[in-house]
Amino acid sequence: MTKVKTPGKEARPTVPTINDSLMSRESWKIFQVMAELVDGFERLVHIKPSVSIFGSARTKPGAPYYELTYETAKLLSNSGFSVVTGGGPGIMEAGNKGANEGASLSIGLNIVLPNEECTNDYQDISLRFRHFFTRKVMFVKYAAAYVVMPGGYGTLDEVAEILALVQTKKTRRIPIVLVHEPFWRDLIKWFKNHLVKEGMIEEKDLDLFTIVNKPEEAVAVIKEFYKDRSYDPSEREKQMMAGL
Repeated sequence: MTKVKTPGKEARPTVPTINDSLMSRESWKIFQVMAELVDGFERLVHIKPSVSIFGSARTKPGAPYYELTYETAKLLSNSGFSVVTGGGPGIMEAGNKGANEGASLSIGLNIVLPNEECTNDYQDISLRFRHFFTRKVMFVKYAAAYVVMPGGYGTLDEVAEILALVQTKKTRRIPIVLVHEPFWRDLIKWFKNHLVKEGMIEEKDLDLFTIVNKPEEAVAVIKEFYKDRSYDPSEREKQMMAGL
């Protein structure tokens, strides 16, 4: 019996045959991912409590945001927090430099990028990742707080990532501190005027982050949050984070 083709409907594509050589290459990537996760877990499990700092790679030494990050990281380090950054230049370098000159560890989670050498010189622990998503797991896994400085797409990606994880209860609630209110002002207005008003998020979701201007304020927010609780996840929180 001849199959009648529906007028105007394109024929469905043929299911491709399995290419063994291609599958072999793809399967080996799984082991790369596993190796990155295992290495990260082994080397970072003892850095607690830690704070992940994010911000632009394009900020030059001596610029206001660079100095603000340096002072914030140094104060965090002297307050007993290891500082974790993306290990690159700009804000990341300022964060590692401040932490390195403080009393606690300075950690860089470096990403391998085409035609770029992105590792700064202020890291006590330096890890290299090929995959952004495994690197993101490391940023969240041991963080007691996020401190977010001014930055571009990568920084906004990290902000959205942690907000979504906390909002959906895929990770525990931690302080998310946005530094330098003038930089974030219009974005927060957009959150309120569009995301909340159009029902994309709830108004209570705006309470997931705090905006400050000074290094002392950032540290104070984190310390206040943990005043009556441990930096380590509770058993309930560990269960929550098991699916991270």
